[in-house]
Amino acid sequence: MIRVVFNRKGGVGKSSIACNLAAVAASQGASTLVVDLDPQANSTSYLGHDRKDEVVGIAEFFESQISFHYRDYQPQDYVRPTEFANLSLISASQVLLDLEQKLESRHKIYKLRAFLQEQAKSYEHIFIDTPPALNFYSLSALIAADRCLIPFDCDAFARDALLDLIDALAEIRDDHNAALQVEGVIINQFQARAKLPQMAVDELKTAGIQVLAPYLSSSVKMRESHARRMPLIYLEPRHKLSREFAELFATLNRRD
Repeated sequence: MIRVVFNRKGGVGKSSIACNLAAVAASQGASTLVVDLDPQANSTSYLGHDRKDEVVGIAEFFESQISFHYRDYQPQDYVRPTEFANLSLISASQVLLDLEQKLESRHKIYKLRAFLQEQAKSYEHIFIDTPPALNFYSLSALIAADRCLIPFDCDAFARDALLDLIDALAEIRDDHNAALQVEGVIINQFQARAKLPQMAVDELKTAGIQVLAPYLSSSVKMRESHARRMPLIYLEPRHKLSREFAELFATLNRRD
């Protein structure tokens, strides 16, 4: 199963959600791959790798589509292990910024789909982290994916943008990937005792949007997880937020 975590809004927790869901899957023994498509390379850093090292990753794969560099590489050559059992990574770097216009002009939008379909032969779960924009890389991911997860941080100004995003995803499905399903909205940084977050969630439900349970609580433990470069299920498996990620993954896994 290939899932893309996407929202055009920044700061909603795409990298945290992608990496922590992947870590839960890996901790349960499933072969799992994280694909980082964001030039900021937050998932790459979170999973313990230096975004400036010399190991080939997704930028080098895309470069291979427009030049003779890396043409002899096989799909598995772009994958690196992490320190966590069953969890692998295709890393990102800022080189992606330099490649984007070239890739667009050469119409390489479907190359990622073929690449990840080959990777899917070796992995039970693939999670794609995306940049906060509907650009070449996020569109490539949406074309490649089976399911889309949309993080939502309960910002009062984000509801209308979310409705617009769902319309855009429907157009992508019609034009490029008929198999793509919007699996639902993941409520992130939720504060159960505050009124405004609950009102924002209620508005989504009233609009007919699929909201996934459980909601992910706001916690400073996530910041510690980032600093330690260790997903929560490994850092503190009994923490409330760790259990929420595990329950959320179980909900998704039942739908596969």
